[in-house]
Amino acid sequence: MADIQFRYIDIPGARLHCATTGPSDGPLVVLLHGFPQFWYSWHRIAPKLADAGFFVLAPDQRGYNLSSKTGPFTFAALTRDVVALIRSQGRERAHLVGHDWGGAVAWAVASAFPERVDRLGVINLPHLKAFLAAGLSGNLTQIGKSYYIGVIQIPRLPEAALSANQFLGLKRALTTTSLPGTFTDDDLKRYVSAWAKPGALRAMLGWYRAVPAQIARRQLEPYTRSIEAPTLVLFGEKDVALDVRVAVDGMRHVPNGRLVRFPENTHWLPDERPDEVAALLLEHFATR
Repeated sequence: MADIQFRYIDIPGARLHCATTGPSDGPLVVLLHGFPQFWYSWHRIAPKLADAGFFVLAPDQRGYNLSSKTGPFTFAALTRDVVALIRSQGRERAHLVGHDWGGAVAWAVASAFPERVDRLGVINLPHLKAFLAAGLSGNLTQIGKSYYIGVIQIPRLPEAALSANQFLGLKRALTTTSLPGTFTDDDLKRYVSAWAKPGALRAMLGWYRAVPAQIARRQLEPYTRSIEAPTLVLFGEKDVALDVRVAVDGMRHVPNGRLVRFPENTHWLPDERPDEVAALLLEHFATR
């Protein structure tokens, strides 16, 4: 199995710590993690893609683990980060895969910079237009599932609550919402080490805190357009934070898209079903 190596990549406004694996001349795949994880969320999947001949780049996104903790954490900044990563490898395009918040950034890149995305994969994050519309249209299920986003807007309190007792709140956010045994003690130690980096937790929560102002200023339109790229959406239906019906509705904005549902899995599909996720991604990348 391909080894994972590490490097820092300097891009405008940030230094991103990245895991890489696979042949450097292979087709580029960029993997984007979500909250509250970091590159490590792909550690079971990236080597499988590398073994198939792909060059895999999995950054700690801005604010996470060993990457820069400075903002802004807007879609404008986060999408530019991804474009800069692609360009840093001497490439014009890449396959792009994201989970959770990484899925939101992947949707946004494919919307605003379609020329940069070959094939798109998104895991447990509906198309952004459908997700935003669910809140505005009164989808009570999704509104109820998203209550925590409002709580995060409170200054300082979320940081104190989530970091207390050696980040017990964040550890429970992983272990109580996933299938039993998904996250090992070693996994949790790695995540605690990432969360404990100076400034990391505030920066991670900064992604959520940047959203209301972007909505109020109507800055999200470029990131919510229909998607041109061939797209694979994978969705664990037992997601405590996201309603699968919103994902189904979102496919209206993905004319060349396919939705694969996992009725017995949760939000943490890459951790619960890494072999199946990798196989579906490889099939997606190979389809012409």
